[in-house]
Amino acid sequence: MAKLVSKTYGEALYEVCLESGQDKALALMEEIKCIQGLLRENPQFDELMKHPGIPKQDKLQAADAVFKGRVSDELTGLLEVVISKERYKELPAIFAYFIDKVKEQQKIGVAYVTTSVELTLAQKIQVEAKLLGTSGYRKMEMNYNVDASIIGGMIIRINDRVVDTSIRTKLNGLTKQLLQIQLG
Repeated sequence: MAKLVSKTYGEALYEVCLESGQDKALALMEEIKCIQGLLRENPQFDELMKHPGIPKQDKLQAADAVFKGRVSDELTGLLEVVISKERYKELPAIFAYFIDKVKEQQKIGVAYVTTSVELTLAQKIQVEAKLLGTSGYRKMEMNYNVDASIIGGMIIRINDRVVDTSIRTKLNGLTKQLLQIQLG
C-alpha cells in the first residue's frame, strides 16, 4: 500500500514538473533534498506532523508557517494534500520516488560499490569511468563502502542489478560445488 501511495503522489509531482520544463524537476529535487535535511535536523516537527491527536487543520497551519513562501508552490501544494489526506508518514517514500524518477530522466545512476579495502582516488575514478562506459548513464553518484569480509574483489549495485566479483562469493560457490560432488 505504501508503495502505491508514494508512486501516486510522486508521479503526480513529477507530471506537474514536466509541465513546467526539465529544469523545474531538477530545482524541485534540490528543494526536496533541503526539506529532507530540515526534517532530519528537526525531528520534533516530524513527530508533530505524525501525531494522531493533533487535528489536520493545526498540522496544515504548522506546515504553512514553516514552508509557505520558502519552498515552491508545487511542494507547498503537495504538503497540503499529503497532510489533508493523512499521508504525511509516506512523505519520505514520496520524495524518494520523485528523486529516483528525476534521476532516471536525467540519466543519473546511483552506484553502491563495496570493496575489502579503501580504494584510492585513482581507483575510484577508474571504477566510475568504467560504470559510465557500460551503463548508459551520463553521470554517476558513487557510494563506496568497505567490508573486509568480502576478502577481495568488489560488489557493485546499481538499482536492482548486482555484479559480485568478491572472493567470498567465489569461495561460497566453490564450497557448494564441492559439497555436491558425490564420493563413490
